[in-house]
Amino acid sequence: MSRVFCIGRNYAEHASELGNAIPDRPVVFMKPASALVEAGSTVPFPTHGSDLQHEVEIVVRVARAGRNIATPSAMGHLDAITVGVDLTLRDLQSALKARGLPWEPAKAFEGSAPIGKFASIDQVPDPGSLQFSCAVNGEIRQQGSTEDMIFPMPVLVAHLSSIWTLRPGDLIFTGTPAGVASLRPGDLLTASADTVGEFHWHIAK
Repeated sequence: MSRVFCIGRNYAEHASELGNAIPDRPVVFMKPASALVEAGSTVPFPTHGSDLQHEVEIVVRVARAGRNIATPSAMGHLDAITVGVDLTLRDLQSALKARGLPWEPAKAFEGSAPIGKFASIDQVPDPGSLQFSCAVNGEIRQQGSTEDMIFPMPVLVAHLSSIWTLRPGDLIFTGTPAGVASLRPGDLLTASADTVGEFHWHIAK
């Protein structure tokens, strides 16, 4: 079963909008495979918090196992790319952070990782300069480019592989740009990326 690695605070403007310092190394957390929600599905609105927010992200998939992967060869360990959403209960996350507690209840609940269909990474002319966005009910909320990452994809792969042996099928959510905002039951959530596709999810009423 895939492991889902997630990177926090990987875009400077997003870190700033939440009042967080710019990190000097990747901020890593994880979600279970049960967090994944395929495109076209309904996302359950969690009942253990109230402020559900969207964080659109580019997601890459590991194809070749590796440990202590060198940054220059890191992209060779990936085979596919898509766009996904890190759903976050911001009210709960803020309360947990204030108490110095882990984020998992706010980040890793079931249905917290809507994910689009994967495309071959070879079909993306430059994964390091990929435009992507998030809309709610047809209104653009977030727009970003992977060229604005604090830690680019090869650095993320190398860093993660210095801690874990990466395995085929592992997923990496690479961070979100500024513009995160709240979702409500009944909303239509759309995430898209150039040359990859556009994907939709309904938030359950």
